[in-house]
This record gives sequence, structure tokens and C-alpha cells, in this order.
Amino acid sequence: MAGDEERRLVLAPLTREAFAPFGEVVDAASACERYPINDGLTQRHHDLGRVDCDAGGGVAALSLFRAQPVDDSFRLRSMERHPLASQAFINIAAARYAVVVAPPGELHEDAIKGFLAAPGQSVNYLRGTWHHFLLVLDAPADFVVVDRVGPGRNCDEQALRTPLRLVLPS
Repeated sequence: MAGDEERRLVLAPLTREAFAPFGEVVDAASACERYPINDGLTQRHHDLGRVDCDAGGGVAALSLFRAQPVDDSFRLRSMERHPLASQAFINIAAARYAVVVAPPGELHEDAIKGFLAAPGQSVNYLRGTWHHFLLVLDAPADFVVVDRVGPGRNCDEQALRTPLRLVLPS
């Protein structure tokens, strides 16, 4: 690979429909059952995503990830997947971030898609979905992560043949 070779990945808006092959968008705007609880002081947006963590004796765990922002010089050089579980990133900082994914199975670089998550949007990757690690765009941001802990290898990483440069929509 030539030293300056790279591909551009234009980010599309993150929508429930466009993201469905890779997982679930978790936000208050998603179509779901809604009803009041707690004496009407809270609106429950019910069943926005499914935690899939019990394969091979695993259990769901909550973690806090504090992500540092990337700038225009950042290039994506790898992808990862979790073959034993889903993995949810709950955006608690109201931050914009990039979501980069590819379908489960063998990683095909031409199938990589990028989305721009708006403040208030979160994602839950389906088991085996290839994805890049957190790519916060503006400032450090916190995410609650729901994923699997337990026996077995649950993270595969693969280097990209050609680095990707994120391009924000204009």
C-alpha cells in the first residue's frame, strides 16, 4: 500500500432504518411502545434494544467509556467485532460521534458504512457486527457501555488494507 493511499467514508445521518442491518438505534425518537410511569412524571420508551450477552456463559455488564475526540488527521485503520454478544453504547454526554460498521461475517472493506450520530442517539451493535471503536467528534464524551463479560474470546480485530478518512456531511 502506498503511504498516502486512503479512502473517504462520507457519514450519513444515523437512522433506525439505515442502521437496522447492524443493530439498533436507541433514542427517544425511535418508534416504540411509550407509556407514563412513576405517577406520570416519567415517560418510558420501552424495549428499544436487546442485550444479547449469554452465549458461552457470559453475562451483561455496565461500563463507562470516556472517549477523546478525533480530528481531521485521524484515519481508521482497523475494525472489531464481538462474536459472542451485542454491544451497546449509550451516549450520556449528548455528543456527536461517528458510527462505522460492516455486516457480520468476513470483513469486506467495500461494505463499510459510516453514520453521524446526533446528540441523544445511542447504538446497540448486533452480535458479530464489525465496528470501529468510539469516534467522538467535538469534545471528550462519556458513554455507558453494555456488553458481555465472561469466558471465551469475544473480540476479533482486523486491520484495514486501506485507511479510511471520515467525511462529515455538508
